[in-house]
Amino acid sequence: MGDRLRLAIGVMGNAASLLLYAAPILTFARVIRRKSTEEFSCIPYILALSNCLLYTWYGLPIVSYQWENFPVVTINGLGILLECSFIAMYLWFSPTKTKIKVGAMALGVLAIFTIIAVVSTFIFHDHHHRKVLVGSIGLVASIAMYGSPLVVVKQVIMTKSVEFMPFYLSLFSFLASSLWMAYGLLGCDLFLASPNLVGSPLGALQLILYCKYRKRGVMDEPSKWDLENNGDQDKSKQSQLAVNDHIADPKCRS
Repeated sequence: MGDRLRLAIGVMGNAASLLLYAAPILTFARVIRRKSTEEFSCIPYILALSNCLLYTWYGLPIVSYQWENFPVVTINGLGILLECSFIAMYLWFSPTKTKIKVGAMALGVLAIFTIIAVVSTFIFHDHHHRKVLVGSIGLVASIAMYGSPLVVVKQVIMTKSVEFMPFYLSLFSFLASSLWMAYGLLGCDLFLASPNLVGSPLGALQLILYCKYRKRGVMDEPSKWDLENNGDQDKSKQSQLAVNDHIADPKCRS
């Protein structure tokens, strides 16, 4: 019964995590439409990539016992593909200076992961020590990933606007961390449960901030039709003012 319940929660955790990793699709639809990354930060996607890399490795039989954490492998493997796609789009539409910065961070994450994979494979020769190494580093990466949207919290509080803190990213972060916390606790796996004990409250905090400042709404970009109408109205007003000035001019009355 306990294994079936854990598997069921793992499947639900997979679904919530899929929604979490796919949530930025709405953000990047806006980026593609406006051909600019605006004030959006790439840090959450880089941290999410590091988290996915580490937990995919953690769930593989090289580190874990056989396929005991198969649900962890499936969702984080998919997460790697999604996060790489988002980072690539961010690099495409960001300024040159930002490209260099983001590219350096992404390469740094890949280099660190490679070192961890090599060390855990060739230095440690049993599953226990491999899980301790990869799980400990993954714990830090998970906490950083769940807390990464807090980068914009200061901006949200100062501007009283949630324009650059996507709602679905915060919602699915809360749901995924809560489910994986239960999954880890049922399996007595502290390396899966511990980061989510932090991630769940952080997700709740983001939702509270969103509810508080959501009335400000998101500033919409004026449409071309509105700009043209406003331009026509301005021209009409200028023409009317010119006619009035002409009539009011004493030289025109004589």
